[in-house]
Amino acid sequence: MLFEKAGIPAVAIITDAFETTAREMASLWGVPDYGFVQMPHPLGSLTDAQLDARAEALVDEVTRLLMAAGRGELR
Repeated sequence: MLFEKAGIPAVAIITDAFETTAREMASLWGVPDYGFVQMPHPLGSLTDAQLDARAEALVDEVTRLLMAAGRGELR
C-alpha cells in the first residue's frame, strides 16, 4: 500500500488466514477497498514445487491488479 500511495503499482499477496488483518490495515491506511490477492494458508509446510505452483496460480490476478493500478483504476 505504501508503494501505491507513492504512485508505484503494487500488489499485496496474503494467505487467507490474514484477510481480516489485511482489510483492517488497508482501512487504517485509507484504502478500505484495496484488492488483495489471496492464497490458502499455511505456506510453511509446502515444498518448493508446491509453493511455485501456488505462485503460478496467482500470476493472472496479480497482473490484472497491477495493470489496473497502472491505469489509475480502483481495484
